Amino acid sequence: MSRRSSRSRRTDEPAFSAASPCPCGLPAPYGECCGRYHSGAAAAPTAELLMRSRYSAFVLLDTQYLLRTWHPATRPGHLELDPAMHWAGLEILQTIDGSPFHSSGLVTFRARYRHHGKRGALHERSTFERQDGAWVYVDGTFLD
Repeated sequence: MSRRSSRSRRTDEPAFSAASPCPCGLPAPYGECCGRYHSGAAAAPTAELLMRSRYSAFVLLDTQYLLRTWHPATRPGHLELDPAMHWAGLEILQTIDGSPFHSSGLVTFRARYRHHGKRGALHERSTFERQDGAWVYVDGTFLD
């Protein structure tokens, strides 16, 4: 294969396994981190961990998890993710409340991405609530 063809060849994102590094940026492997939330084996105990698991779901194009963890009052009827969007990193900037002892929380984050070769960042303050004992995403405000 020539150098030019290997550079221009498009490949899909690598498959994730339980042993893969978790996309959310925490040091645990995916199966011990966000993977257990995605599979339904556990529920995220804090708003920040739900935020991280939702970011990982965007990376993995897991629309079912995103819809399942979205507040019913603000959840869209359908969610279609753009496979050309490649999420490249998550930075949690601030967390207000959102512990197992709170009923609501705010998480401010910056998520880096690449879309059709252009780099960018999504800066958002997200609102979370506990509903029936589980954290759900309510809405977000774009910043910057």
